[in-house]
Amino acid sequence: MAEPAAVPQHEPFKRVAVMGTGAVGGYFGGMLARAGVEVTFIARPATAEIIKRQGLFIDSPKFQEAIRAAASSDVADVRSADLILFCVKTLDTDSVAQSIAPHVGPKTILLSLQNGVDNAERIRAVGLKAFSAVVYVAASVPEPGRIKHAERGDLAIGGEISYAPELARIAATFAKAGVPCTVSDNIQRDLWNKFVFNCALNAMSAIARTSYGAIGHDAMGCDAMLATAKETIAVARAAGIDLPEAELLDKLVGFSKKMGDVTSSTEQDVARRKHTEVDSLNGYVVRKGAELGVPTPLNHMLTALLKLIEAKF
Repeated sequence: MAEPAAVPQHEPFKRVAVMGTGAVGGYFGGMLARAGVEVTFIARPATAEIIKRQGLFIDSPKFQEAIRAAASSDVADVRSADLILFCVKTLDTDSVAQSIAPHVGPKTILLSLQNGVDNAERIRAVGLKAFSAVVYVAASVPEPGRIKHAERGDLAIGGEISYAPELARIAATFAKAGVPCTVSDNIQRDLWNKFVFNCALNAMSAIARTSYGAIGHDAMGCDAMLATAKETIAVARAAGIDLPEAELLDKLVGFSKKMGDVTSSTEQDVARRKHTEVDSLNGYVVRKGAELGVPTPLNHMLTALLKLIEAKF
């Protein structure tokens, strides 16, 4: 009997599951489904029912459309996927990875589209093949089954050089859907670049219940943002990640001012009285700083304040 033909290296994935149908999972999964990829959204029961009944609605500057796709609240329904977009909150990374592990095939790839710098490592710890993605998108969930897309919507992905064919297939899958996706030559550096922005802005936005733009345009707010970023960069450098401090700080100021009324996902969690990802952001900086002997008083203060706010939920 003849051997089956090998899958071409750059052939897009045909069956995708999305774990977590929030702003990120909804937008990128929705774009794949819109392009004809067979997508199954794994979501909370109410959201899954809405998607099954009327589709996932994406309200974007480029289009407004209800996108038809399969949806389920059963994690076992990842079993048919070749690629899983792992989009749950970082505080759920370990438990969700463990819950889906028995249903994931040996050749299935997971792509972490999450905040933080260690999610793929945590997913791999339960025996799954996982790569990291740096996500650049401004999106929110005004109500279940509806995604509000404001701007951008691109990815950088990466992993060990031996996984180049798999990474190329992931990039081809997103390219087919009109989602810019580059394969990074240093994904840890790219993760930390974004991580600096998250740590400098997200907690401040949540505690002050304000926007990125308000922080960037306020003199004291901007100083606090930059000081937090410097702490985070110092921890990165101690961990062996060489970040260009002056360049990053300059970009941070420009980014915060440009984003105007946009608030952080952390602020949106606080508004909904939900627990935040602070332990994977500023809290991670505090823990890593303690391990490496780098002082992190500002990140410590931001973490403590957010934890005190969460304690009231």
